[in-house]
Amino acid sequence: MTQDRPPQPAGGPGGPDRGATAPGRRGRGRAAAVLVLLAALTGAVAVPTWLTARGTTALRGTVELPVAGTQVAPGIVGAAVVLLAAAAAVALVGRAGRWLVAVVTAAAGVLVGASAVAVLADPRAAALPVVTTQTGVGRVVGAVEVTLWPWAATAVGVAVVLSAGWLVRTSRTWHAPSRRHEATPAAEGPVDERGAWDALSRGDDPT
Repeated sequence: MTQDRPPQPAGGPGGPDRGATAPGRRGRGRAAAVLVLLAALTGAVAVPTWLTARGTTALRGTVELPVAGTQVAPGIVGAAVVLLAAAAAVALVGRAGRWLVAVVTAAAGVLVGASAVAVLADPRAAALPVVTTQTGVGRVVGAVEVTLWPWAATAVGVAVVLSAGWLVRTSRTWHAPSRRHEATPAAEGPVDERGAWDALSRGDDPT
């Protein structure tokens, strides 16, 4: 006669949490990786030369000045830092906090795109402060040449905004952050006089 075995919990010997939370953990990891990648791309497109302008100096006459994206659109570097912070927050936020991460991500994408579009709309005005600082003369000589990098930054900004919508959709599978390191509250029960004194000596409230 075979003995009846107690029913196993869903998900096998490890309990229901191990199998149930795995997709949520993978989703958070994927989202964090995407945000880190976007942060790297955002920083990368800001470093190269965006514009080539010409100014005049008293000693050298007309000089050619390369202008980096970080000089004409410094907000893009800030957006990259914000995206890194959002990637770190992915591991900590709950289901409500995912909306905040998505909003912050979208705002960073708008900042990147708007900064690049502003430079493309008027490259001469964007280059003028840099030319003035480097030559001491507030005048840009001739036309300002625009490289492909402002256009690349615009594309990255659009990608970041789209990723915010993707975060909202994929975060529906996220579970609450792990609480394994939190202290387990003691079971409530009657406290005798000696136990109360011991608790007080430890700095606990026995009530």
